[in-house]
Amino acid sequence: MSVMAITVKDLENIRTEGLKVLKEKLGAVGMIKFIQMYSNGQGDYTQDREEYLKDVSIEDFDNFMLPASESIKQFP
Repeated sequence: MSVMAITVKDLENIRTEGLKVLKEKLGAVGMIKFIQMYSNGQGDYTQDREEYLKDVSIEDFDNFMLPASESIKQFP
């Protein structure tokens, strides 16, 4: 079994070519969205969610979601 060493230059070329193909096939916006799907992100989602939603009641949530759920019922 032979082992192939991958150099930093090889990785740079793979990255460059990969981005080029993504942009050609998906367009710039699609390429960015694809890359974001595999991004680790930052921060603590659970802690951030608690902070963002601390003043939102169940009733507030229901009032927000109800119009959307009603519109979905229109589709077969």
